[in-house]
Amino acid sequence: VQLQASGGGLVQPGGSLRLSCVMSGIVVAPNFMAWYRQAPGKQRELVADITSGGTRTYADSVKGRFTISRGNDRNTVSLQMSSLKPEDTAVYFCFAVNSGTGYWGQGTQVTVSS
Repeated sequence: VQLQASGGGLVQPGGSLRLSCVMSGIVVAPNFMAWYRQAPGKQRELVADITSGGTRTYADSVKGRFTISRGNDRNTVSLQMSSLKPEDTAVYFCFAVNSGTGYWGQGTQVTVSS
């Protein structure tokens, strides 16, 4: 089972980025997928999550700016990030729960700087 994340990079404040994460090696789609982030010197925090039923939850710091979604194949989760701020700079990790087991993807760096 693998989670492969992509889409990070360097962007100016106010810009946008889209992160994607694909889960492979599974038979049934995960029932929960999420994005976390970890800034230098800080604990990993939940950014947004989405259930198999489509219920979404967002951290207060990203509400109205970030949108989490799942692909039609149900094995992909994306995070559309807009109006990015320097404080959004972090390594972003995707996470999924499948058949009762949690899996982490490798991190992808997002840097917001002018």
